[in-house]
Amino acid sequence: MSKLAETLSDFAARTSSRLAHLDLSPQPESLGRVLALADGVVQVEGLPQAQLGEVLSFASGVLGMVVVLDEAQIGCVLLGRQDGIVAGSAVRGSGQVMEVPVGDALLGRVLDPLGQPLDGEPAPKTELRLPIERAAPGITERQPVTEPLHTGVTAIDAMLPLGRGQRELIIGDRFTGKTAIAVDAIISQAHSDVICVYAAIGQRSSSVAQAVDAIRSRGPKDRTLCVVATSDAAAGLQWLAPYAACSMAEFYCERGQHVLLILDDLTKHAQIHRQVALLLRQPPGREAYPGDVFYLHSRLLERAAKLSTQRGGGSLTTLPIAETLAGNLSSYIPTNLISITDGQIFLEPRLFNEGQKPAIDVGKSVSRVGGKTQLPVLRKVSESLRLGYAQFLELEVFTRFGGAIDDRTQKLIDRGRRVRAALLQPQFQPLSTAHQVALLHALDAGLLDALPVAAVSWCREELRALLSGELSALALRIEQGSTLSDEEKKQLLGALAALVRRYPAGEGGDARS
Repeated sequence: MSKLAETLSDFAARTSSRLAHLDLSPQPESLGRVLALADGVVQVEGLPQAQLGEVLSFASGVLGMVVVLDEAQIGCVLLGRQDGIVAGSAVRGSGQVMEVPVGDALLGRVLDPLGQPLDGEPAPKTELRLPIERAAPGITERQPVTEPLHTGVTAIDAMLPLGRGQRELIIGDRFTGKTAIAVDAIISQAHSDVICVYAAIGQRSSSVAQAVDAIRSRGPKDRTLCVVATSDAAAGLQWLAPYAACSMAEFYCERGQHVLLILDDLTKHAQIHRQVALLLRQPPGREAYPGDVFYLHSRLLERAAKLSTQRGGGSLTTLPIAETLAGNLSSYIPTNLISITDGQIFLEPRLFNEGQKPAIDVGKSVSRVGGKTQLPVLRKVSESLRLGYAQFLELEVFTRFGGAIDDRTQKLIDRGRRVRAALLQPQFQPLSTAHQVALLHALDAGLLDALPVAAVSWCREELRALLSGELSALALRIEQGSTLSDEEKKQLLGALAALVRRYPAGEGGDARS
């Protein structure tokens, strides 16, 4: 009995101690109820103190986020399944705006917009959270874009160069290689210091799986984060995905690091926004989109910047992707995004169907700030490339009529065909800067003019061994951004000429083919 008495006494003492520290004072609680719900969108009455972006908790345990505030009710999107939620269900306000976890623990992971794992591994442990909506850096907090961002795609790096801190739109019809260019840009960062964040918004699960597998197997897995909200995810998660990915990327940028953010794609994000707005009875505008659809993306893309040295000097480069219908660049969402970004890379369906991959239309593509960041050694060899290639495309159209052409025009066409072959590039095989410089030097010097067009792809493959062997020291200097002296250029051209002489005779057919 004595042991039992001692046990009861200890229990009573511990209970008294806990009760003494327990706050039994009344606690305020925001409580509302569900008026109506449909397709992941809920109308709630009550909660007069609710704010935009606030997290709500439903009786089923699912979270929601406020997106519309009216006098009598509020509209929110669910961040999960709506099972168990009916009209009259209780809704509790948290008083906290939506935040996402950030930190190094996220790198190498595949997560949903809330930071929950989708790769079968334990949830990442992070100590810091950031709100999804953050003010873009002011003018005094930015500095000019001066550092190049290498994508590994010759057509982009030579004619449409990108800089760290730039916003460049990738736009084109379905199945023209938009995601492929973005994935190649990530894979190209395997030997750089750039952290990559890939956000899949409203994409099919199979397409997302292919892109994520390619990134994790070929790219810098330990410096890449994938934020995924597929087409079968809740509408709220799809709406949240680009903002969550941007906040996660900003964590590294504000720490002085360089980040590449891919948003794939914002056309589907705009469609989700339209769906939510119509279900919440917001006034429709052009193409049934609500009036704030421009602000929807401008406040997101303005967060891309090259920060000043006082802010750490980091950069956030954003490559949003948009889809067109039948190549129509004048439709609502494409024109909005073109006006927000610093240029666009337009993919032409006709070129894609003809086998020109990547199918970049250089006439309709532009990079407004990246030209200042291009490495001098690459700028010098490609400064006349775009103009000459555009002239070739124009001349080639006239040759299809079968008329006679002079020798000078024929030489321009032959050179243009070799330039086009040089711009061809297999998927998941980005080229280093040294590789691109060497290939363009061979074209510029006319070393491939006497060989068939097929020799260009042969030369591109053979250059890998040459640059890692005989020209390894020169390749390292090019990668570091050094300009070539006359002696180094002579050495490079000599090695390229020797390489071209090794081309197997009799292969590739006619030199003009």
